[in-house]
Parts: sequence; structure tokens; C-alpha cells
Amino acid sequence: MKLTPKQIEKLQDDLNNCRTAEDLLGTNGVIKNLIKGLSEQILQAELTHLLGYEKHDVDGNNSGNSRNGSTKKTLKSDFGPITLDIPRDRNGEYDPGLIPKHQRHLGKIDEIIVSLYAKGMTTRDIKEHLQQLYGVDASPSFISNVTERIRQIVVEWQARPLESIYVIVYFDAIHYKIREDGKIISKAAYTCLGINQEGKKDLLGIWVDQAEGANFWLSVLTDLNNRGVQDVLIACVDGLKGFPEAITTIFPDTEVQLCIIHQIRNSLRYVASKNKKEFIKDLKTVYQSPTKENAELQLQRLDEKWGAKYPIVINSWKNNW
Repeated sequence: MKLTPKQIEKLQDDLNNCRTAEDLLGTNGVIKNLIKGLSEQILQAELTHLLGYEKHDVDGNNSGNSRNGSTKKTLKSDFGPITLDIPRDRNGEYDPGLIPKHQRHLGKIDEIIVSLYAKGMTTRDIKEHLQQLYGVDASPSFISNVTERIRQIVVEWQARPLESIYVIVYFDAIHYKIREDGKIISKAAYTCLGINQEGKKDLLGIWVDQAEGANFWLSVLTDLNNRGVQDVLIACVDGLKGFPEAITTIFPDTEVQLCIIHQIRNSLRYVASKNKKEFIKDLKTVYQSPTKENAELQLQRLDEKWGAKYPIVINSWKNNW
């Protein structure tokens, strides 16, 4: 079962307008539409299981019950409100198990769907995730039917061929905490947003690991290479140690560019709350300078004013200049 043309078109529109990590992972980001698309596929699979036949299947003729459109329902999620099309049947027998009638929050669904799209999800992993959603009362045949339905979508998306050259690829990770085996652990969802030679954006993949690290990024880069990427002209990354070396191992001619937003955020971690407003105002004169020469002058002035109090911050800007 594949995403509908309408869902694919919506996802592509979002990708084309994606320029920052917020566009990808925020309350109106691409991930939100992945959650919507897969949730609606699972709901359709529920209705298929109830009716006993797929949509437009001749087995549904004179079966006594059939599909009857859908109703919209808006639910809260970690990525903001998400409006789903909930399918209906003519006899009113369908009661969504994924999202019960009076439920107003997606709960674990958004977290699980991001995991489903992550690299390395096996059929068994998907089954375990779905059993967490539906509980032990769900029949094995139902879980298997839903698993097979979404497995094809996930695997196809994970392994799809990529273009040979990307002008810019933004490498980033979002960190979150989950409960696993009775313990709270940290996870990192690695994301790669590419811009091709026509200027179009493409979400190249999502991978999940225990925590962010250069070694795992190396495996991500290797996967991109195996799927057809031969060269990346500019890689935009945060200041993770060892990351630039991991990139040049797979793509030796790539220019690595540090993300200014990460540099600013890392700097402010070391500035006292009482000084932040004034420091930010002074720092803007550096990274908003119209020329390199003026930026160097402003950095010198920043050093003269704040260097004695925050030497780590000033040295970080000099080292990453």
C-alpha cells in the first residue's frame, strides 16, 4: 500500500518550502505530515480488517457493509495539532482502535511513527510498536495486516534511490526521551535535508540511534552513498566533534560549513542570564556584518568587552571563524 497521490503532493510541497530544522521537525514541519499520512494508512487498514476486503475490491459487492467516506478529527501531538481523516462504514460498526472516539491526543503514536520511518525497522519491530498501540487484545492477524500495509511504505521510502549530486545537505538531529524497558533513555533522530541541482528540497532520510555521535553519522553518510549520492558540494552541520572528518571520509571534496544557529545557541549556554540580552545585541553585530572585515572588527570589540568574562565563548568564535 502506497501513500496516495494527494499525500505525496502535500509532502513534496512541504519539502520544497523546507529551509530550516524547524521546517522539518517543528509544529508545521515535514515530520508532521509523515505522521498524518501513516496514521491514516493504519486507520484504513483497521477498516479493511473489519470489512474483510480492500477498497474497490469486488469481494465487497453485496457484503452488507461498505466504506462511507470519512470525517475529520483534530488531535494534539508533540508536533502541534494534526487533523486526520477518519474513515467510516455505512453500518456504523467501525470504532477506531488507533484513536478511540473520545481521544484528543495522539499519545505515543507520533513518537512511534517517527521510529517506523527510521532506518533499520524490521517487521518484528513494527509489530511490537503496533502492539504497544493496540494492546494484547488485538488479534495477531490484524497486527500482521497492518504491519504489512505500512511496512511497504516504510521500506520503499527508506531505500529509495537518491540523486548523484546535492548542492547542500543539512545534517541535524533532534533529541528526545522515551521509556524503554522501564527506563527513561535519550534517543536522537538523525535527519538529512538535501537541496538538489534544481534547487528543490528533499528529505533524504531519518535514522534513530541511542544518542548523537560522529560514528553513527558515518553510517548515515555511508547509507546515502550506497543509495546513489556521489558528491555533496556543501554540508551544513553543527559543532559535533569528529563530524567534519566523518563527512570527508565518504565525500572527500565536500566543503563543511558550520551552522550559525548552533554556534549562537552553544555560545549562549555559557552566558549568565543577567548578561544575555546585552551580549546577544553585541553578538549580532558580528554575525550580521555586511563584510568579513567588519565582522572581524566587531569580533575584536566583542572580545574587548566580554573576553575576560566569557573566554570560552569568544575563543569558540575565533576557532570556528
